[in-house]
Amino acid sequence: MTETILQSWQNTWPEIKSTRPLDTGTGVIDASAFNTIEVDNLFESVNHCSTTLGQAFLYRSLSRPLDDLEQLNAKQEAVAEIHHNQPLREALERLMQHGADTEKNLYMLLYAEFVGSFGSARGQHEIEGYGYAQYKRGVRFMLDLVDGIRQIEAPKSRFLNGVFDKIHAFAASRDYSLMAGPVYVTEGVIQAKEEKQGWFPISVIFKPRLFKPLIFIALAFLLGLLPMAMSITTPAQIIFFAPLFLVYFPIVGGYDRDNCIIPLRNQFRSSHAVGEALDALGQLDELLSFIKFSEAFGGDMVLPKLIDAPHHRINLAAARNPVLGKANPNYVANDFVLDDDKLVLVTGPNSGGKTAFCKTITQIQLLAQISCYVPAKAATLTIADRIFYQAPEISHLVDGEGRFGTELKRTKDIFLATTAKSLVVLDEMSEGTTFEEKMESSTNVLTGFYRKGNSTVLITHNHQLVDHFIEQGMGIAKQVEFAHEAPTYRLIPGISRVSHADRVAKKIGFSKEDIDNYLAGSS
Repeated sequence: MTETILQSWQNTWPEIKSTRPLDTGTGVIDASAFNTIEVDNLFESVNHCSTTLGQAFLYRSLSRPLDDLEQLNAKQEAVAEIHHNQPLREALERLMQHGADTEKNLYMLLYAEFVGSFGSARGQHEIEGYGYAQYKRGVRFMLDLVDGIRQIEAPKSRFLNGVFDKIHAFAASRDYSLMAGPVYVTEGVIQAKEEKQGWFPISVIFKPRLFKPLIFIALAFLLGLLPMAMSITTPAQIIFFAPLFLVYFPIVGGYDRDNCIIPLRNQFRSSHAVGEALDALGQLDELLSFIKFSEAFGGDMVLPKLIDAPHHRINLAAARNPVLGKANPNYVANDFVLDDDKLVLVTGPNSGGKTAFCKTITQIQLLAQISCYVPAKAATLTIADRIFYQAPEISHLVDGEGRFGTELKRTKDIFLATTAKSLVVLDEMSEGTTFEEKMESSTNVLTGFYRKGNSTVLITHNHQLVDHFIEQGMGIAKQVEFAHEAPTYRLIPGISRVSHADRVAKKIGFSKEDIDNYLAGSS
């Protein structure tokens, strides 16, 4: 059973980034690839959610993307239905706006700290008094969610129907009945109205308000003050009965807080039915966010065509980076096709766009696996069971292997977890060793990935390595284009054999001439 967002928030104030990637080999993307692909930046680009729940759900989707073709196609159908059904979209947007305006009320009920009957709330997540207002507002959020969904016409897509059904299921649950009330407390046991049978044993009916006339009268009777209490007419008489109120408030308010409100909120916080309903709200907000992202991007956007194949394939037309290309009409689009070749070797000088393009590929693959629009004129791809991106790492002093050993360990972990359906990007392998060792190690590793049959993209300055694989008929060569010593950010066929180290050194003021000038000036 998948953990709900509510479960990930247990005993903590709600956090948007509460879900982390799974370990290497157990999920589509691991923590290292997650960080290298810059998924946090991708989240900020895609995120147009209205609610905290929606943002948390979107972040979870990016942290743990789907790898089931049927589920992803069904989710795409839901996105398309909302996009093309204006009344449905408007109804959902109203629901999300109401959720955004009131969801903090639920969080106050579930997570805020009680500071005591006579304490004063100093923090924004503290409750003073007995919690009646927080209880009423919190359960009202959930009741409004059910009412809002009931007022929307049933959608046609099966995925969207399934999301609605989660909220309908909550409406049929015991927790919903407790929220709607009345709530009965019998010898410390809380019951919903459907569970209460007969008059005996006698139960306390919990209603979230402090003044309860019957209890007040009973207390006044026990104190012998009933006749006088019934004849209160002036402020002076009210002051006379202040001691009665001082007894009444702590007894009634304290009982309700400790025996009703706190136990109920603990139950709601751990409730699977409540968690599923809140996940449904988050899913709806996420789907709307995909549509808003496509409209705000400023360029061609498409729901990718997802296909089944024995090994990973990807075909992109005029693809742009989902982060850098947003609201940037000057961003250069590129085509990319990797079908049966399985290996692409990308060369070119620094600052030419190699890394940005490889992040474009992996970010688009990731967006496809949450059923989001991708920035391209056309996109066809298979579902990747693993998305890996290895970039150069700083060696750890404790590993005893140096940079070469550190990176090779990561490459080994990737290799062992990879299947024919995986997408792997390797950025400059086998650094920290001699050229001859680098050639041998890189050749062995790339040949191993090639034999596994997955899609592998290598970023390298080593054109001799690329020559070797092209001569063997293994893979295709791409290079970043430069014109007049400036990058065009286009990816074109071929192998780059040019170093732009001097251009870069001049740009940052550390060329041979700059060094000579520094030395001359210091003498």
